[in-house]
Amino acid sequence: MVDIREPAIVPLPDPVDRDETAPPLAGNRPWENIDRAQAALDGATGPEPPAPPLCPNCGLMGERRATYTGQHVLFEPGFTVPAHLVPGGHRWHVDTDGTAWNGGLDEPPQGTVCRIPHQLACPGLTLDEIKPWRWLTAVREENTRRAQRKADAEGYPGRLPDTG
Repeated sequence: MVDIREPAIVPLPDPVDRDETAPPLAGNRPWENIDRAQAALDGATGPEPPAPPLCPNCGLMGERRATYTGQHVLFEPGFTVPAHLVPGGHRWHVDTDGTAWNGGLDEPPQGTVCRIPHQLACPGLTLDEIKPWRWLTAVREENTRRAQRKADAEGYPGRLPDTG
């Protein structure tokens, strides 16, 4: 039995103690959760090494890059696109060390190019499955609700009467 009245002394690690490992940096990397969520939403998670970088939907070879969180993105190989042509959330960039990161929904600077996840060009998926313009769908749904509220407030009927 442990005597709780006696103070427990925990020695501090010696600076030359090579067996100590540094604490994980999870709290110091605010982009980690965003990057993981975005990769999952984009469907941009690639097969993990040592598996070959093959698309599970069409079997074509992609270009696999690690993200800052250690996940892998499968890109359309050797293909860069002007970033303003790619839907927000699907604009991936590669740093000089080869690490990929998602540009998010912000408007890209003029002249920027980006990489696209293979899934945007995958012949094994439909656009309904990929949903590259989720933000536009959300805007359209909100506009539908706004138009309906306006029509209700102004007394417009939901349908025109059948005049035969």
